[in-house]
Amino acid sequence: MTDKYSPKPDDRSDNVEKLQDMIQDTIENIEAAHETMQITSGEEKQKIVEKNKRREEAIEGFRAEIKDEVRDQQ
Repeated sequence: MTDKYSPKPDDRSDNVEKLQDMIQDTIENIEAAHETMQITSGEEKQKIVEKNKRREEAIEGFRAEIKDEVRDQQ
């Protein structure tokens, strides 16, 4: 009988693919936000700028993780 609470095995074989998908999704969100900025102003526009900055930082982090994953797979 298996323990229903046992952890799943650590399968990292598709981490790079998942990270690449996350990067693509984040880029699409940045692009959509740029379009929204065309029709907004003031405080709302500033919030979008700040959120896009965080998104760009997240992309940098995803890319660093991809490098780590590739290095670990070698």
